[in-house]
Amino acid sequence: MRYVIIGSSAAGVNGARELRRLDKECEIVLISRDKEIYSRCILHHYLGGERTLEQLSFAEPDFAGRFGIQWMKGRTCVGLDRREKTVILDHGENVAYDKLLIASGSHTYLPPIPHLKEAGNVCGFRNIEDMEHLKEAAKSRKAILVMGAGLVGLDCAAGFLALGVKVTLIETAQWLLSRQLDETSARTYEKAFGEAGVKQYYGVGIREVVLNDRKEITRVILTDGRELDCDYLVVTAGVRPNIDFLEGSGIETGPFGLLYDETGKTNDDCIYGAGDVSGTSPIWPAAVKEGIIAASNMAGEKRQMTDFFASKSTMNFLGVPTMSLGNVNPKEGEASEEICTFDSGPRTGKGEGEKGYKKIVHKNGKIIGAVLQKDLAYGGILQQLIARKIDVTKVKKPVFDIDYSDFFHMDENFEYYYE
Repeated sequence: MRYVIIGSSAAGVNGARELRRLDKECEIVLISRDKEIYSRCILHHYLGGERTLEQLSFAEPDFAGRFGIQWMKGRTCVGLDRREKTVILDHGENVAYDKLLIASGSHTYLPPIPHLKEAGNVCGFRNIEDMEHLKEAAKSRKAILVMGAGLVGLDCAAGFLALGVKVTLIETAQWLLSRQLDETSARTYEKAFGEAGVKQYYGVGIREVVLNDRKEITRVILTDGRELDCDYLVVTAGVRPNIDFLEGSGIETGPFGLLYDETGKTNDDCIYGAGDVSGTSPIWPAAVKEGIIAASNMAGEKRQMTDFFASKSTMNFLGVPTMSLGNVNPKEGEASEEICTFDSGPRTGKGEGEKGYKKIVHKNGKIIGAVLQKDLAYGGILQQLIARKIDVTKVKKPVFDIDYSDFFHMDENFEYYYE
């Protein structure tokens, strides 16, 4: 059996490991634009000089040799021929497969802002090449703007702060990390970044960029009419899946990216997908799990994603650890109650006496979302309560005092089960 994997990030690398575990004799070919394996989640540590490229790696030393993988580095997929079962690479080379895993990830999307695509001093935040450009920018640029205050945008700001460079954040939502956090927990980060010297603008976007004769941005005009000086723009708001090479292949894609089911299978029985290429679950744990699940099914071991709780984000910016689970900003009708509490959290690096924050959102007794800030000790229990849809009204304790013994039990074979 010959397996071909496109992409060497979380989904592709973990998929390759799983294929080798399940099939000791198979042939595995890994195709990637990247020449190194590295975690995109901690690229800001590379930008800030806190880690080397080698320290970004999440793979074993000599990964390809250890797992018997033919790694085609620095190559780009430009087409797919399903009838011939080949992947078409740059320079016209064809790579045959018996089964194919598409884990090609995503790329920075430049929104249709007037003059933006013409600008020379604009960069994304997706790969090592981007980090090298940003390191150079940090040496001389005085007015760096970061477009987007999601996880990637905050990573970018944190990386620049590690270099002693203060940037400006611009976000269309009303607060940072609006997908992961509620307003209360977000304001804690906004205060911390503000104290560190980061300027922040929320509820506005960039309407237009103004260029000089050298096609460089000199200022931006916000949607509310305000103007900000800018000599370098980092775009972190939005990505697009790397699926252009699938055009004309008949592989189904949707409005966000590649379409595949809970086993990872596309509309072709020999082709699977995993990770950011779907455009629907752009977090590291989901990509890892999807790569493993897809590889398992490719090798004949049936598994599904239904046992996996993917809506989880953990972060730690400026010494403030935070965990977000499920739906923390429910719309009208999605929740019946929100329970919030403030308590003394552990030492965070900002000093003793600061208050931690906990919030639980539930509907008819079943928790659908939660936020923990500064003290994350309750996170494991909350994940189980949400993932297993346990009715907490049946537990005769305050919601923040529930422990595993309240819903896990042991049978006569000393195996745990829950009610």
